[in-house]
Amino acid sequence: MRVLIAPDCFGGTLTAREAADAIATGWREAKPDDTVTERPLADGGPGFVDVLHAALGGDIRYITVTGPLGEPVEARWLSVHVDGQHVVYIESADACGLHLIPVELRAESCETATTRGLGELIAAAADDNDVIPDVITVGLGGSGTTDGGAGMLTALADAGISLTDISLVAASDVENPLLGPHGAARTFGPQKGASPEAVERLEAKLAAMDVLKPVSDVPGAGAAGGLGAALLSLGAAVKSGAGLVRELTGLDAALDDADVVITGEGSFDWQSLRGKLITAVAGGAAERGIPCVAIAGQVTVGRREMAAAGVGEAYSVSDHVGSVQKSIADARNSLIATAQHVARQWSR
Repeated sequence: MRVLIAPDCFGGTLTAREAADAIATGWREAKPDDTVTERPLADGGPGFVDVLHAALGGDIRYITVTGPLGEPVEARWLSVHVDGQHVVYIESADACGLHLIPVELRAESCETATTRGLGELIAAAADDNDVIPDVITVGLGGSGTTDGGAGMLTALADAGISLTDISLVAASDVENPLLGPHGAARTFGPQKGASPEAVERLEAKLAAMDVLKPVSDVPGAGAAGGLGAALLSLGAAVKSGAGLVRELTGLDAALDDADVVITGEGSFDWQSLRGKLITAVAGGAAERGIPCVAIAGQVTVGRREMAAAGVGEAYSVSDHVGSVQKSIADARNSLIATAQHVARQWSR
């Protein structure tokens, strides 16, 4: 069989490259005669820059910016030519990702964590001494902030950088609006340490930001704690991060040569069905009439929902190895073992 391995990252345990390698290793051990192709992916969150750099080449530029807690952190952007344009790709999680906030500090920092560093990063890329970009694409996902992009907007204003001649793209990993039950605060705030009371205060702050009101209902406005809305207020176009990566990495050509595709991420849940990577991969597989199988750290999506998204079956790593703790403690070997099991189920 011709097997395409195309996962996202697995939370804070494995990058997309590491996950693809582990799944491929397990598959090859179980079915050595199969042809296995690895195509690690991202949907705008962590791994966005690395995946595009591997696919497109280009130059990585580094800069120190303000982290979500005000401390200096190293961030980067990818500078590359695509279709005759000079394009910059930025990963917002580099500057304000949840992984930059220690677990024990999240409850107290969830209302103050800032996106200022992202504004500094965009300003540096826009004022590149070598070449001013035609397009700046910001990957949204994995953020530790819910400031509605206030820090980013302030940093851009302080830098005095004009973006009027640069096309902005917000590559969103979700389709959520800014406010309401599916908005930035109420949906993602608890994941960032916010208590129910803190969630409501965050919701009120976002609702009070006048600059965001005209775009608050646009799908993707709630991405990355409201960064989507802030970029929209600057004139950005919203694109599916998963769809963008699918196009730029040549995923469709790889799907044309596959008999089965294996995708995955840390948690296959209801959010996975709202614009995340698994749905993009499954959609491409469905267009070609080939099965798509998901491997995830945890699986909470029902069979009906996953079937509607084009996923034929989903396997939980934590269930296979016996617990969430075991799957996290030895993430690579747990994923290898699960992939071996999946290979035996799906390979002819």
